[in-house]
Amino acid sequence: MSKIFDDLFIFEMANSHQGSVEHGKDIIHEMGKIARRYNIKAAVKLQYRNLDTFIHPDYKGREDVKHIPRFESTRLTYEQFSELVDAIREEGMIAMSTPFDEDGVDWCMDQGLDIIKVASCSSLDWPLLEKIAATHKPVIISVGGKTISDIDKIYNYFTHRKCEFALMHCVAEYPAPMERLQLDFIDKLKRRYPNITIGYSGHEDPDDNVIPMMAIAKGAKILERHVGLPTETISLNAYSMNPSQAEKWVKAALDAKEICTMKKETERYISQEEIDSLNSLMRGVYLKHDVKEGQELTTADVFFAMPNHDRQMTSGEFYDGVIASRDYQANEELREKRPVTDTNLARSVIHDVKGMLYEANIYLGDEFEAELSHHYGMKHFRQYGAVIISIVNREYCKKLIAVLPGQKHPVHAHKVKEETFQLLYGDLEVEIDGKTIEMKPGDIQTVLRGEKHAFTSRTGAVFEEVSTTHVKNDSYYDDPKIANMDLMERKTKVYKW
Repeated sequence: MSKIFDDLFIFEMANSHQGSVEHGKDIIHEMGKIARRYNIKAAVKLQYRNLDTFIHPDYKGREDVKHIPRFESTRLTYEQFSELVDAIREEGMIAMSTPFDEDGVDWCMDQGLDIIKVASCSSLDWPLLEKIAATHKPVIISVGGKTISDIDKIYNYFTHRKCEFALMHCVAEYPAPMERLQLDFIDKLKRRYPNITIGYSGHEDPDDNVIPMMAIAKGAKILERHVGLPTETISLNAYSMNPSQAEKWVKAALDAKEICTMKKETERYISQEEIDSLNSLMRGVYLKHDVKEGQELTTADVFFAMPNHDRQMTSGEFYDGVIASRDYQANEELREKRPVTDTNLARSVIHDVKGMLYEANIYLGDEFEAELSHHYGMKHFRQYGAVIISIVNREYCKKLIAVLPGQKHPVHAHKVKEETFQLLYGDLEVEIDGKTIEMKPGDIQTVLRGEKHAFTSRTGAVFEEVSTTHVKNDSYYDDPKIANMDLMERKTKVYKW
């Protein structure tokens, strides 16, 4: 996904310049002030049509055909549009346009615009799309009124032409009623096209700032709204924002982003204030009677009550079999720690791997065998190792391999087995004979017999391994400490989870 699309605000001018370059510049200046005030990546979008050829000769000057009077009354020349493009750039914003015909695409290229936009009404206009795709400019495509089958065609068209593009959920009604906005469709677009930036182009009530916040919460990375500048003689339509409304729209979207953004890449950020708040409500473990050092405790020896003190065992940490490390008196708080065992560590890993598979929408069924490969012991598993899930092992073999965040699988080779990896989820860095390959979901990498290889993941990964028959003791490690270990010392089998 191109970085040019991420967190982009688009101010759509359409015909709100009213055919006046100076009025258009005033709108651009107002949007520039908002962009600087909130330090956002902003674009101003124009609309290009060669009206000499865009409108059929028999319909020019007609007042009874929708849009034609507005287009003709707000006509600007190429040179006048060039003045607006210069004004956009002087304000430090991205210049972009929606061309509605091939001449408009030529104008975009001649002016060196940063992005080309495809309007919903043009998103199946294949002659126009062919011209746009040939520019190799970043393209944003609105898909208002398009079925998922239509959008599949658009996605495949631009993907096959190796274009940088984004898709915009849009309801092409002006204004768009709230009950037909269907923001859940953003979820579907993200699932269906996971490597493409998804945005939202809104035409709802310009005073409604709940909708952009919801679009951000759904994962929209681009937001677009029509803007204008009312004067004593110019009034805005029902779906365009004045500068005050546009500023509130930007502020609401930024607030939503702050509300929604995870503070850590792969894990929830939990503040000390949150921890303290919860601890103040948790129950601690207290002794019902005097206890001697070395005594084994059960639930019959304790009771649970608040407050829970610092370093005190909580009710959730207690288990039958706790050994008292010192003498305790009745009603005293229990200060013991749950021991870290290989079983506890393994159970924790299994829970994490199951969660990662759920998140990746990978389903195992009931027939599989898993092993925790811990080359330096379970205590170091989260640094070195992998969870290997065997699905089938015949003349061919299929496995799923889960790598936890930050985990590394040490350098090794196979003499009998040849294997091919396909990354299904996350990120994976594979090293083969000293060469590093960065894999993204869908990428395939083959490891030949005898090739030394290792892999690691920054945020966690699940990949499929398809190979020739798996043979025991066919992994030869560079590190002699691993090579000299018995196979059972570095593997824990799991048959049911």
